Order: sequence, then structure tokens, then C-alpha cells
Amino acid sequence: LGLPAHTDYNVLTILLQDEGVTGLHVLKDEKWIVVDPLPGALIVNVGDQLQVLSNDRYKSVYHRAVTNEKKKRASLAMFVGPNNDSVIGPIEELIDEDHPPLYRSYKFGEFIQELRNQEGKPRKVKEVFKIA
Repeated sequence: LGLPAHTDYNVLTILLQDEGVTGLHVLKDEKWIVVDPLPGALIVNVGDQLQVLSNDRYKSVYHRAVTNEKKKRASLAMFVGPNNDSVIGPIEELIDEDHPPLYRSYKFGEFIQELRNQEGKPRKVKEVFKIA
């Protein structure tokens, strides 16, 4: 069981990989990079909501989970996200003349609805809330 390329729609994802079995790949400069597990290490992925809150100072990275035909692998993920009524938008302290807001504010439930609307298509949910 693997996962196709995606970004995490929440705020943060904390991942504990199975030691000795690779499977996580991240997209950097149009190339897939293998993330080797380190004993006792946690991986923290920035989610889409943190990208919006930080006004793109932190980026939600495309990643995928690839199966290993020779070894079984288990990963444990914990997702941290807001409730549906939470208002998400760039944090005011990060906005100034040199850094205008890149996203409009929205309720997290609105984001989830857009995510459902795009099911089965290449996901471009954040772009819906981007200010042109």
C-alpha cells in the first residue's frame, strides 16, 4: 500500500518511519528524493494550512509513499489540524508592505469542501484561496 503524490492539507504531520525500510519520497526541483529513516528520528511535514498561515514562508511539500517489494514497512503518522470553523489566513504580523497577503482568509471547512470538490483530480486546493 502506497500513497500517490500529495501535500498534507492539515497544519503539521509528524511521521515515524519504520527503521531500515525506505518508502517516503519528497519532490525537490522536479526530482523525487528518498528520505531514509533515521533511528529515533521524527519527520515533521509542513501542511497546507501552515503554508497559508506563514504566507508562504513555510512550504507544504509534495511527497509520496512508495511500497517496498522486499520488506514490509510500517509508518506512524499524527496529523495536527484545526476544526472546521477555524479561520485560516496569513498571520497579520507576517504581512507588511514588502510581504502582502498571498491568500484570502477562509474557514477550514471551506478548504475541506474544496478538497472534496477536487477529489480524483490533481489537487490545487491552496490555489483557490490565493490572491491573484
